[in-house]
Parts: sequence; structure tokens; C-alpha cells
Amino acid sequence: MTDTWKIATVDDAARARIAAARLAAAHGVSTVERTRLVTALSAQLRQSLVKGGSWVMTLHGTPSSADGGPGRITVALAAVANGSAGKPSWQASVAVEEPGHGESAARVPRDRKAFADALLSADEDTSRILDRLSEQEQLVSFHREELHQTNQGVLALHAELDAAGLVQRELFAAERAARTEAESARRRLTFLADASAALTASLNHEEILDRLPQLLVPGYARSVDVWLLDDDVRKRSPRPAAAVAAARTGRPQYAADRPGGLPGVDDLPPSALHPDQPLLCIPLPTRHAPLGVLTLTPPEDPWGPDDAVMLVELARRAGTAIDHAQRFEHNRDIAETLQRALLTDLPTTPGLGLAARYLPATHGLNIGGDWYDAFKQPDGGLVAVMGDVTGHGLRAAVMMSQLRTALRAYAVDGGTPGQLLTRLHVFLHHLQPDLYATAVIARFHPDESTVTWAAAGHPPPVLRTPGGGVRVLDAKPGAMLGIPLHQEIRDHTAELPPGSTLALYTDGLVERRAEGIDPGIRRLAEALGAQRTVDLDRDLEGAADRILDPMLRDSQRDDDVCLLLCHVGDTGAHPGPGRSTA
Repeated sequence: MTDTWKIATVDDAARARIAAARLAAAHGVSTVERTRLVTALSAQLRQSLVKGGSWVMTLHGTPSSADGGPGRITVALAAVANGSAGKPSWQASVAVEEPGHGESAARVPRDRKAFADALLSADEDTSRILDRLSEQEQLVSFHREELHQTNQGVLALHAELDAAGLVQRELFAAERAARTEAESARRRLTFLADASAALTASLNHEEILDRLPQLLVPGYARSVDVWLLDDDVRKRSPRPAAAVAAARTGRPQYAADRPGGLPGVDDLPPSALHPDQPLLCIPLPTRHAPLGVLTLTPPEDPWGPDDAVMLVELARRAGTAIDHAQRFEHNRDIAETLQRALLTDLPTTPGLGLAARYLPATHGLNIGGDWYDAFKQPDGGLVAVMGDVTGHGLRAAVMMSQLRTALRAYAVDGGTPGQLLTRLHVFLHHLQPDLYATAVIARFHPDESTVTWAAAGHPPPVLRTPGGGVRVLDAKPGAMLGIPLHQEIRDHTAELPPGSTLALYTDGLVERRAEGIDPGIRRLAEALGAQRTVDLDRDLEGAADRILDPMLRDSQRDDDVCLLLCHVGDTGAHPGPGRSTA
């Protein structure tokens, strides 16, 4: 189907436009496509009228194909020149889904009223489009508002997530900081505990002074100086003003070009002796006044408040340890002086050699109640004594001295070893009811070839015969001296031919914690039996050392050790004073 319209006036253009709209509607073109087609045609018709002249509009409808393809409506506009239409200057087409209803240009009304109605009704498609557009705008506005609300929710959610993330990061940072601080605190406490144990493990104040730099460098100080106020040698060297202030005030001082901000520490200007490095001077306190000053230079990382608190506490413990060590050394010196004063030289007696050894315990005050003694009686006899007062320290040493003096006084009046021990037992029980002692006494006489001995709770003497045989004089001894028991201590006698050696000793020589006393006595007997008679005659002092060496090789020396060798020789020569302490 093809229709043409000649267009020369506005009425012609309006009729052509109405015809195109009705034809598209008749063939089921959608409102949107129909409006688009009519709008484009109206624009071209307006331009044609503006240009003037005659124009021809052609409407051409193509039905749907047999294979189901859609039909088309084509609108073309061409100018008329020389009485005929030329090549179309504009052309448009739309697809149709259903056949037309025979609408044609002849049905376009000619009267003005019907024409006006048809012209105005041709814009109904535009009105529908506008209505649909309005609906779409409302829908778009609704969705826009919905999208805005969604965006606001998303933004709020993101803000909450950011805030939650920030809080979480802050919590993680706080947790890491707390963990780091806890680890640092644990490290400082562990160091303080280990350092305290190391400082208090020694009772030698010089050793403590040497340990302080070893403990503090390099973790908590680059260098360490310890100034003891009563050290005359170290007092001569110049000291920083901060150290002097710490000693005078008893408060820690920090000398640097800027404040340290350390708790409990006073800030001072830089030291004139060390202007380029900070100094932390901490007093070493005791119960009454500072003992000295600990001066530190900072390590690679500067001190923090917790480090300062820990260092002040360490200095307090170091001061206490040094004070205790100095007091111990003072008491030890007094005790050793007293002990040496009590160990007199052994007498020289023709035909009888004496050699003694006293070794204090390696732990404690190095003084105890062990003692040996040898002295002559008015009848020419010689009494050899080995005793041990229970306990250690000055009290035991004083009691030992009193027993030694009492025994010498009793011996002047004569009496056998058993009688002397019995009197000594009564004396100790009345003098010190809570203190006990053990002792063994052997009496030698130049006119007798025997030895008389008695023991009270003491390890038995060991006798070496001239042929090298050894026997333990283990006759039943009396009870310990001083116990609340009446006793008469018995005497015992043993043959003592020339070349014999009698060994008196204390339990510190033979007793071991893990095995008791009997194995030690057997070892002593073996060591004594291994000596040659000729060596005992010539060098009794050397023999004493040769006996002690194997006996003490595996001993930790928790107790004092005493040994007294009494050797009956042919020459009667005595090798000299028999006392040795080590």
C-alpha cells in the first residue's frame, strides 16, 4: 500500500501528519514509536514549509513476510521540481507487528471543524507519552528516594564499620601495648629476682661489687661504678657532683642536659666530669645511712620510669647484701682471730711426736666448737685432747675455750682420762645445760709402753702399729658431755710400742651426709696404714698432710676438721709446732 500527499500549505502538512499518525496507529505501532515517528515528521514538515515550494509525502506500508518477519511503514518527504518529486530528502520507517485496517489519506476530513478535531486528536499519543513519562518520573523519584535512603543506610553502615574498625584497631594496639608492657615488667621482675639471688649468694663484699657490673651491663647500663663511702682507696678518685648529692641526701640523682622524668629521682645539670653523657646516681642504702653510691651511664635505649624503679630497688638490695657481707666478714675476722688464739702450739716431748691440723668449714663463720690440745701433767705424763662442742659460731667457740681451760685446770690435779672427762661432764652440765660436747682424751707417759684413753660420745681413736696394721679403738665410750645423765666414764688401755701412731680426730673428717661415719673411719684407717713408719718418724707433719688429702678430696667441708697424730718414735725428736689452719 502506498499513499502520497502534496504539501504546499500548512493545512496540507497537517493532513499529511494526521494521515501518518492514523496509519501507524492502524498498523499497531506502539505509542512511543508512533510518537517518535510523528514528531520527526512534524519537524521535517515545518522545515519544508519554511523553505517553501511544493513537497510530496509518501506513505508506504509493507505487510509481514511469510516467514514471520515484521512489516514496515515508511514515510518519505521529497521536494517537487519541474512537476515531479525528486529524491526523498528525508525518510523514516517503523516496524509493525500486525496488518493495517485500510486507513488512507482519503479518510482525512476536509471540513474545518472535523479537520481541527483530527489535528488536535493527533496529539493524544503525545499526551499518553507524557502521562507515562509522568508515571515514570514518579517511579524514578520513588526509586531515587529509595536509593538515597539505601545510600544513607550504606553510608551509616560504613561509618559504623569504620568506627568499629577504629575501635578494634585501638583495642588491638592497646592489647599489644599491654602485652609488651607485661613482657617488659616480667623481664624486669625476672632480672631483679635473678640479680638479687646472685648478690645474696655471696658473703664476700668484693665479689658482690664485681657482680654488679656483670649483671647490669649491657642491658641496663653502658658502664657501672660503685663507690663505697668507707673505701679509702676508691675515695681518693674524683666523684661526680650527682654521686656526692646522692650520698648526702640518700635520694637518687639524674645529671643530664635535660630532665629525665624518672619517678623518685632528682634532676641535676650535666656532670662536669662527664658532660656528654647522662648519669644516674643511686645510693646504696643500709638501715642507718647510705653505704655508697651506684653510678650508671644509660644503655642504648634510655631508661624509662619502670626501669628507674627497678634500678632503685636493685640498689637497695645490693646495699643490703654488701652490708650483710661486710658484717659477716667483720664477725668472721673476729672469730678466726679467736680461733687462732685458742689453738696453742703443741708441746715437745722426748719420744713422742705430735702433729695437728685444724681446717675450718668452708661455709659459715669459719669457726666452730672443734678443738685439740696437748699439755703435760705434773707427773711427766702428756695429755692429748680432741673435742667438739655442738653448734657453730662464737657461742660454741667461747664454750670450747671454757672447756679447754677447765680441762687443763683439772689435769693439774692429776687424774686419768676417764676421770677428767667425768669432771668435765659435770662442769658442762651445770654451766650450760643446753649445750653438749664430745671429747676423747689420750694419756701418754714416758715410763709406760701403753696409752690410756677415754671417750665421751666421740669418734674412736685409730691406732697404727709399727708393722703397719691398723685397729680402731672402739671400746664402748661414755655418753656426750653435758647431757642430763649421771655417768662415770671408763678408761681403756692399749699397747703402744715404739713406731706406733695414734690418730685423734673430729667427725668433720670422717662423716659424710650420704654415708654416715663408719665408711669415713675405714678410709682414715686405710690412709694411716698406708704411711711408712720411717716417714712417720722423720716427717710427721708431712704425714698429716698426706692423710688429709685423700680424706678431703671429695668433701664439701660443711664442718670443721681436726686431726691430731701422736707418734711414738725411737729418737724422740718432734718435728716442730703442730698446728695448721687453712
